[in-house]
Amino acid sequence: MIGRRPVVHWLLLLALVAMWGSSFMLTKVAVSAIPPAIIVAGRLGVAAILLFGALIITGRRLPSWGRHWLFFIAMALIGNCVPFWLISWGQQGIDSGLAGILMAIMPLITLLLAHLFVEGERLNRSKVVGFLTGFFGIVVLVGPEAALELGGGGSALLSELAVLAGAVCYGVATIVARRRPKSDALVAASGVMIAATMIMAPVTAINVGARPFELSLIGASAIALLGAMSTALATVVYFKLITLAGPSFLSLINYLIPLWAVLLGTILLGETPEWTALIALVLVLSGIAVSEAGSGAVRTK
Repeated sequence: MIGRRPVVHWLLLLALVAMWGSSFMLTKVAVSAIPPAIIVAGRLGVAAILLFGALIITGRRLPSWGRHWLFFIAMALIGNCVPFWLISWGQQGIDSGLAGILMAIMPLITLLLAHLFVEGERLNRSKVVGFLTGFFGIVVLVGPEAALELGGGGSALLSELAVLAGAVCYGVATIVARRRPKSDALVAASGVMIAATMIMAPVTAINVGARPFELSLIGASAIALLGAMSTALATVVYFKLITLAGPSFLSLINYLIPLWAVLLGTILLGETPEWTALIALVLVLSGIAVSEAGSGAVRTK
């Protein structure tokens, strides 16, 4: 036991942090040579194969066409295809650690969306203060000079905005997930990944011919790890942890994933965070802390 928590809860939490937090570093490695659409399709395809295999082994079956598949398709688009592509595209122009910090705004986006669309999730004083603190952190991170660069190309700003848009997608997906039809967690995860893979298939076919690329061993390994570890296995661990420990304990992940992303980027990729990025990280995490003082847990990827 650690405090009042069994050790297994902490081990699962740290495993999830490592799997989701590593996705930024793995994506950065892959986008150096592979188009974002190919990375997304490969990641989703690997996850779909593994999860569908798990369905067969455990004797579960996917539901027939109906409400479940409408949900699977919506989640595939909002929670996987679009944000995965936006983040991969954005990481062509920014460091992996910076992408992890930008993604930390997602819990605060969820608070705002929940206020608008979820009954009983109204903003209170602590949530408003938390949201404004986190938003100010993003303003510090992007900086006024980045906006001035937009007229002359502004590639860094566009990359940052793409990652932020991915965070918004995850926030929307969190709201949509509340409408999930009753189904087994493994079945739902498999259905979403299969739908996402089918959506990305034609996009991938177009990109294969549009931009020549060489699939190196390092790039292929990064995609395989993204699919197997950061998508398929992470989803299973997520549902297991939330069942065992509850959403409040799981919310700790929102503080740890950005730190892990920055740490991996610094150690393995030789990235050097700007001082503004570190200040922004403190502000965003402080915003999450203040907002969660009076709210439930939220999820990030």
